[in-house]
Amino acid sequence: MRTIIFLIKKEFLQIFRDKFIGKAIFGIPIVQMLILVPAITFEIKSARLCIIDNDMTAESRGLISKLEGSPFFSIVQATSSGKEANDLLYGNKTDLVLHIPQEFGRDLGLGKSAKVMASVNAINAMTAQLSWAYLSGVIRDYNIDIIVSANPAAAAMMASPSITYRYWYNEMLNYKHYMLPGILVILVMAIGFILAGLNMVREKEIGTIEQINVTPVKKYQFVTAKMVPFLVIGLIDLAIGLGIGKLLFDIPFEGSLFLLFLCSAFFLVAALGMALFLSTMSGTQQQFMFMAFFFMIIFILMSGIFTPLESMPVWAQKIDLLNPVAYLMRIYRMIMLKGSAYADIERDIFALVAIAVVFTALAINRYRKTA
Repeated sequence: MRTIIFLIKKEFLQIFRDKFIGKAIFGIPIVQMLILVPAITFEIKSARLCIIDNDMTAESRGLISKLEGSPFFSIVQATSSGKEANDLLYGNKTDLVLHIPQEFGRDLGLGKSAKVMASVNAINAMTAQLSWAYLSGVIRDYNIDIIVSANPAAAAMMASPSITYRYWYNEMLNYKHYMLPGILVILVMAIGFILAGLNMVREKEIGTIEQINVTPVKKYQFVTAKMVPFLVIGLIDLAIGLGIGKLLFDIPFEGSLFLLFLCSAFFLVAALGMALFLSTMSGTQQQFMFMAFFFMIIFILMSGIFTPLESMPVWAQKIDLLNPVAYLMRIYRMIMLKGSAYADIERDIFALVAIAVVFTALAINRYRKTA
């Protein structure tokens, strides 16, 4: 045990001897939280709308007024030229084009179905779907107003069951509350995965690891000493991130703080074991960074931070069984937003522990003490 303690002290001294790394370890998480949490969102504040009004009647102006009153749309231009509207759509100066045909008001006056055509810029599929949903809602409300104004008795006929709904765990649909746990996972992953691996490979490059290899230090002692400092640093960075989230973004925290840190510790052991395993196969920092970048991109994008795991293909869901980031992402959101207890996330914890044991064992077994 004394040997491991001395090695851990050596690792801390080596980490903080580099002044830039010492500042970056605690500075980068703060900057990450301040920039990424408010910036990453799928919400649409104001979709740009161009209107082609070939009807120019009271009915078409009523629909346009309805759109102008919506908080989701910003009318950038009204025109009668289809070419001009298409040029705006092509030049990415508008998100939607609504074409009101010449017969719109006449058809409504005759009690017929009036048609409009919407062209949506679908380069970003998510934005296109949300924009179309907002536009459909405005047109549906306008349609109801037309029916009621034409026949007040229709209001009673249109009566439908009253639905009261409530959004659980994130009542205001605040996207920051959904994204912050994901950003925290990425933060912890970066500290535990990249820095630990680079630290070991750097020792190979400068030759200091050879001095350890000729000593009686056992492999498990060496690997443990490499993991503990970054485990401590990762948990400190997590505490900083949680503090920023609470103070600046008023992120709710419904569950157990101890359980959150315990799961984070299991995850960090898994990430550190994986990083040290990859570093044993790398001769230079460039080689390690290439492999680390490959795995981090896969782990993060398949973690559920943007796309729900249930929406992924079956083969991707099976691959995700080996993804520690996916487990921690789910754990953070359940503990922070739902207040989940140990029984609710038991399977995810067991999976993290299994991954941690396997990769730590692989790192110890793969490391070779060669002079």
